[in-house]
Amino acid sequence: MESGGNSLPSVGTDGSKRKVCYFYDPEVGNYYYGQGHPMKPHRIRMTHALLSRYGLLNQMHMFCPNPARDRDLCRFHSDDYIAFLRSVTPETQQDQIRALKRFNVGEDCPVFDGLYSFCQTYAGASVGGAVKLNHGFDIAVNWSGGLHHAKKCEASGFCYVNDIVLAILELLKQHERVLYVDIDIHHGDGVEEAFYTTDRVMTVSFHKFGDYFPGTGDIRDIGYGKGKYYSLNVPLDDGIDDESYQSLFKPIMGKVMEVFRPGAVVLQCGADSLSGDRLGCFNLSIKGHAECVKYMRSFNVPVLLLGGGGYTIRNVARCWCYETGVALGVELEDKMPAHEYYEYFGPDYTLHVAPSNMENKNTRQQLDEIRSKLLDNLSKLRHAPSVQFQERPPETDAEKGESVQLSAADDDQEDPDERQDPDLDMDIDDTKHYDETPRRPATAVTSIRIKRENNDNDNMDQDMHTSKGPEAVAEEVTYSKPLDMNSSLDEAVSGMKAEQDASVKLTDPSSVIYPKS
Repeated sequence: MESGGNSLPSVGTDGSKRKVCYFYDPEVGNYYYGQGHPMKPHRIRMTHALLSRYGLLNQMHMFCPNPARDRDLCRFHSDDYIAFLRSVTPETQQDQIRALKRFNVGEDCPVFDGLYSFCQTYAGASVGGAVKLNHGFDIAVNWSGGLHHAKKCEASGFCYVNDIVLAILELLKQHERVLYVDIDIHHGDGVEEAFYTTDRVMTVSFHKFGDYFPGTGDIRDIGYGKGKYYSLNVPLDDGIDDESYQSLFKPIMGKVMEVFRPGAVVLQCGADSLSGDRLGCFNLSIKGHAECVKYMRSFNVPVLLLGGGGYTIRNVARCWCYETGVALGVELEDKMPAHEYYEYFGPDYTLHVAPSNMENKNTRQQLDEIRSKLLDNLSKLRHAPSVQFQERPPETDAEKGESVQLSAADDDQEDPDERQDPDLDMDIDDTKHYDETPRRPATAVTSIRIKRENNDNDNMDQDMHTSKGPEAVAEEVTYSKPLDMNSSLDEAVSGMKAEQDASVKLTDPSSVIYPKS
């Protein structure tokens, strides 16, 4: 059994139980990017149906996320970008051509019914998960999150709001250091860019590199200033299999945990790195992909599990269901129970699918060189960085997210989930910095700006529903002073706080509404 790193305290075995919470909004599967678009939120509903039929829901604390508000989203994103997302609709987009171009909305990232509500939902779930980790949960799960390409002022790669950055900011209120790990086939560029100059967040991305979206993620991109060596990029080639992947993942992540010693981990579990993905070119099995979850779980550090890419949706649902079981320490039967989306999984109706016989273009020599280079970079971090926290202001009457616990355990009814908001003592890079840092620009950007689709499209992966967007609209918040887009993220947060009454604090975007089945 894999240990969690001999330099860290271990509590129990890898199979021991964890206190797990799960965020799900039943409306999330109704959002529809449009005909022919590979991103299908319907996969979240399919995953949920599998979790229910496998009996996993009654083993977790289940929450419906409160939608993130404007002020929540503006902790990272610019005011004008969020205002645009809130106002644009399919009917009005032709009147906003310049704004569409400015914010990179239209092709990869189309305008669809309920777009802003969709962003509020998945971002609220990720931030809510971070709040739960800050208040005693071991693992929080949000399969609707993990949209890692979104930038401060623009959409990218099917992603509009970067829920990951927002969740990490929430975790930094409680933890001195947060680790971000990305196993999506695409480079986690939006998250890396946001934290490129800080030593409080380490980003590690395992991804296809070359003539492939988004074109960033060179092994030589290591961070800048205080953040030097706190960005790790693991560039991979087509056809990587379980054995080759783990020959890099475990030694690298073991060393990261030993040296960086994070207080919390955010793991983006993009399922487009699975074999047979509609947009992907890796050859991982579901068990191989889930081994990353199992390994990070073994360190007994709070973990936020997020979704991400994944475009062969029957395999996405399989993967995230199985990984929820891993989070709970439950091994699931391969024979799939009957459920409402059972027909998607024929003809075998099993949880696992065999990888293909595609060529693994990652040679042993290449893998050894990558591992050696990254371990060498990590050796230059002799110890975990020290963080000087600023003294927090006195407590005021804060808004509290009241959670009514309807799940299996009743031992945390007292959890107030009051979200504190101390100043974050760090430098966060939220501007483009290609000209002043060793971070490489995207290679051949013009040819890889759009995520490409493989030819083996499966008609079963087309949504079996019509477009529908929930009508909920969150409270609109305006600020008399716009954010300076060239300021640090930390300065932006401070500027917003100065204009708000001290009693207005972010609330826990979670309140349980579902009884156990």
